[in-house]
Amino acid sequence: NLENGDVMLLENIRFYPEETKGDIAFAEKLSKLGDAYVNDAFGAAHREHASTATIARFFPNDKYFGFLMEDELKNLQKLMKNPSKPFTAIVGGSKVSSKIDILKNLAPIVDNIIIGGGMTYTFLKAMGINIGTSICENDKVDLAKDLIKEMEKQNTKLILPVDHIIADEFDNEANTLNTDNQSIPDGFMGMDIGQKSIELFKNIILESKTILWNGPMGIFEMPSFSKGTFVVAEYIA
Repeated sequence: NLENGDVMLLENIRFYPEETKGDIAFAEKLSKLGDAYVNDAFGAAHREHASTATIARFFPNDKYFGFLMEDELKNLQKLMKNPSKPFTAIVGGSKVSSKIDILKNLAPIVDNIIIGGGMTYTFLKAMGINIGTSICENDKVDLAKDLIKEMEKQNTKLILPVDHIIADEFDNEANTLNTDNQSIPDGFMGMDIGQKSIELFKNIILESKTILWNGPMGIFEMPSFSKGTFVVAEYIA
């Protein structure tokens, strides 16, 4: 029933399990809703899902990327080919596994890699430091060790938090402490970077000429553990 100039907006596609499975029949159904396919979801473009990868098969001659994707690719090419030095990458988020390729590709190019967020604790464990009950990908500890060696080989400075905001529960109202070093006592989990880490990161950020930022410094969705992420954003600005 669409007329010229009309737009149809579908509900969130991730309500459907077929989306994340990359289901072919589901993608074909979606493809019948249009004559051309445009992907402008840069943040999801790496996922092999029905609406991002599978659907493109049904548009052999009419598949495109949008203006946001174009801008992001231009910026990345500028960063990878001709960055102003010092070049600092700030990489956060919960999982080392989802950032391995980013870290490997950045190691030969950047001067500094600042690590924050949940992935911090996998790296600290790889260095033999106590992390309490913090999130940790135990099967990626050896990989973290390899990445540390790779960065040393490339003369890339790896900067990890030197202190933490810790809590006895994964809850905004939990009992919290600021550690005075990298070690986290048993029964506590790391939730954000501490004050010393904020100062350390600040100095590196302010001395940098190029910054690539990917991922938060802590559980920023909870106000009690959002300071590190927001302060880093302010220093970058």
